Amino acid sequence: MKDNILLKATDMFITLGFKSVTMDDLATEMGISKKTIYKHYKNKTELVEASALALFKLISEGINIISARKSNPIEELYEIKKFVMFHLKDEKSSPQYQLQKYYPEIYKNLKCKQFDVMQECVTDNLNRGIEEGLYRSTINVSIISRLYFSGMISIKDQELFPQELFSINTLMENYLEYHLRGISTEKGLQLLNQLVGNKKLTN
Repeated sequence: MKDNILLKATDMFITLGFKSVTMDDLATEMGISKKTIYKHYKNKTELVEASALALFKLISEGINIISARKSNPIEELYEIKKFVMFHLKDEKSSPQYQLQKYYPEIYKNLKCKQFDVMQECVTDNLNRGIEEGLYRSTINVSIISRLYFSGMISIKDQELFPQELFSINTLMENYLEYHLRGISTEKGLQLLNQLVGNKKLTN
């Protein structure tokens, strides 16, 4: 039952928002009593934390699988973006923003974990891109990897990018292209232009 509660809660939090979903909502959706939920999670904060960490684990494992394929570094970033967007349901409920605003301690802990995972993933991506002649050999990998992480966090800031003006998918597409154009060689730009062109044709 505990796993079922976590699965349903995570789905509802991502779909509707961490703040919006109440324990009553969850109980009604599952057809169980709140008492049953409280047997496994002492309060909503504990359930939010468990959900956030479960989602983080799922996405981290997926990113590791994609990275392990050692495919073309530019295509890899788009594949990771597609995977993350699928599991976060295009982030329509702005989960990161809601965590930061209403559950700051959980957000802080999660951000540290995200940084560690992204540092490893992006550093590997950058180094392979340089080796394959897709990224400029003069870039500072340590700095660029941190800039990439910082940008990913910033585009999810609702005060900077209001959801009613910018969809997260549009922001991610633009940021990813912005990042790659800043570090790519002529060879990398040719591949990027091809990928961007194909995306426009299929959209």
